[in-house]
Amino acid sequence: MPTQELEALRFIRYEAADAIGYITLNRPDKRNALSADMVTELKLAFEYAEDDDACKVVVLRAEGSAFCAGADLAYIQELQGFGYTDNLADSTHLMQLFHQIYTLKKVVIAQVQGHALAGGCGLVTVCDFAFSVPEARFGYTEVKIGFLPAIVSVFLLRKVGEARTKQLLLTGDVLPAARALELGLLTAVVEPAELAAHVYAFARRLCVENSTQSMEITKEMLARLPEMPLEDSLRYAAQLNAEARGSVDCRRGIAAFLAKEK
Repeated sequence: MPTQELEALRFIRYEAADAIGYITLNRPDKRNALSADMVTELKLAFEYAEDDDACKVVVLRAEGSAFCAGADLAYIQELQGFGYTDNLADSTHLMQLFHQIYTLKKVVIAQVQGHALAGGCGLVTVCDFAFSVPEARFGYTEVKIGFLPAIVSVFLLRKVGEARTKQLLLTGDVLPAARALELGLLTAVVEPAELAAHVYAFARRLCVENSTQSMEITKEMLARLPEMPLEDSLRYAAQLNAEARGSVDCRRGIAAFLAKEK
């Protein structure tokens, strides 16, 4: 059962079923806009999901018509009174959440049923997979209000490359789901009536067919490789390859493959 802290969450819900941990943004009256408290609750929920034995894959989803509209308007107004020290602490708070999701040991899938803008689009960016309805819109709109999409830029560069990152961040354009798919922000676009079932089937396939250990190490490897020189990255990859061969999962998997079993 969830801890008392999880049970006390106001803006987030967490539950696990069929080896899938569901983290649900539950502030539909505010279009699931991000506030400092909501970021805190998201960090707690992802921390819990990472250690939850009942969860092998995480799905990030939302209640209401919007997935996440970015920063809360009241919170943006509050930021105007912040000094540099307070602003740095607040930026670090969001940075920690994005880094936590990106480096989480478990695969994270975004189930996007509505618009994902600014910080909301950032949440989608740091997930490993993202499935969206056709009607959803995506955009990093910070530049239009004199703000910077600074934290997400670190992850977006890795995801779609420099040219597309410049196009997205410097224009602040809001894109339809089909265009977001073309640019590599999304895994697939699915009709609204099929979205939940599609995400469930995809998550269950990862749970049933894939090694937990292999997915975890692969995620860590892909996060670290871009920072390494070529020769260092190859040595690191060879080391992981050798270590994996001696693992229990690999031995069981090879034995099953040779025996023509799953």
